[in-house]
Amino acid sequence: MPLLRFLRENSAWLLAGGLLTFLSSFGQTFFISIFAGDIRAEFGLSHGAWGGIYTIGTTLSAMLMVGAGALTDRFRSRVLGTLALVCLAAACVGMAANHSAWLLPLAILALRFFGQGMMGLIAMVSMSRWFVAARGRALSLAGLGVTLGQAILPVIFVALMPILPWRMLWLLAGGIALCGIPVLLMLLRKERTPQSHTHESESAGMEGRHWTRGEVLRHPLFWMMAPALMGPPAFGTALFFQQVHFTEVKGWALIDFVAFMPLFTAVTVVSMMLSGAAIDRFGTARVLPFYLVPCVVAFALFGAGGPLWTGALGLAVMALTQGAQATLPNAFWAEFFGTRYLGAIKSMGTAIMVFGTAIGPGLTGGLIDAGIGIEAQFLGVAVYFVLAIAGILAGLSFVRTRAAAGAPERPGLY
Repeated sequence: MPLLRFLRENSAWLLAGGLLTFLSSFGQTFFISIFAGDIRAEFGLSHGAWGGIYTIGTTLSAMLMVGAGALTDRFRSRVLGTLALVCLAAACVGMAANHSAWLLPLAILALRFFGQGMMGLIAMVSMSRWFVAARGRALSLAGLGVTLGQAILPVIFVALMPILPWRMLWLLAGGIALCGIPVLLMLLRKERTPQSHTHESESAGMEGRHWTRGEVLRHPLFWMMAPALMGPPAFGTALFFQQVHFTEVKGWALIDFVAFMPLFTAVTVVSMMLSGAAIDRFGTARVLPFYLVPCVVAFALFGAGGPLWTGALGLAVMALTQGAQATLPNAFWAEFFGTRYLGAIKSMGTAIMVFGTAIGPGLTGGLIDAGIGIEAQFLGVAVYFVLAIAGILAGLSFVRTRAAAGAPERPGLY
């Protein structure tokens, strides 16, 4: 289907997905981190204490995602999306009203769970289930919401900081989340339910069937894919979390490094769209082994590079993986394991990625304190991604070998 016709006929669903991912920004690291200075000053926290609180809250949210993800298999996205927006708004208000340091992990838990976790999960499960032939295209378009949020929300809220107290800005964020509810309900007034969609256009996975979450957990492919799923969120978050220290080590001005963020965002968007088109044309299995290669190059540049241009090139190359990360893992779950239990299955992948964002900053910070420099760490990260690619290839080889041995397979999966 031509792009313009696709957009016209599916605009409501695509906009709903984009709205959910955009509003998930209030639970993303790139938004929460702009308040780090105010929060540490307010509660008298060191960098390590704040990082520990953030890791605890994010890890707990990853654990909760495993159980909550199955809800997307039972309830309409408009219902779950509305509930998640109400809870996200309440989490924003809770952050604004909190005056106790011991409640901060709970505030972070709520923001991360309802923001980064549930909002993104609802959007991507919906796109994966509602679209089959154009799944990659739908995922890439819906994923533009969080990219837009990353591009504009930190700039807007940082600009407001000299005008409004930081607690008032969190109230503003909660108000914006609530304003998304009527828009979402309007866009999804003709939404398909998971049950009705199951009979209309569900898509089977390997062996021509729909896998349950328990079966996926027992399949070697899941565990071979886990390092690849965790890597980009873990070390992408770590890079930005440690960017002040990183630029100091390199001898670059922070403002010069940050000035390349529009380039990073632009390449991310282009990669997101191209990876979506590649999924629809070639299938997830043929694209999957290549999407981590840019991260190998990027972290090698971050570790070994000297001039500022190596940092710019590293960001641009890393953006190729970051853009593909928004589409490929989501398409992977649907294509290999089917869509009937997609919410329960994808929640495990989401938990892995959220857990990655929790351990990345803590791991790099701990290694810095132990005397292992950030440049040496990033060279190690490049090696990690090489091993993750090997895991993908081993997993795909296992599946092909099993199919060749006689297990029925989905036509065109390989």
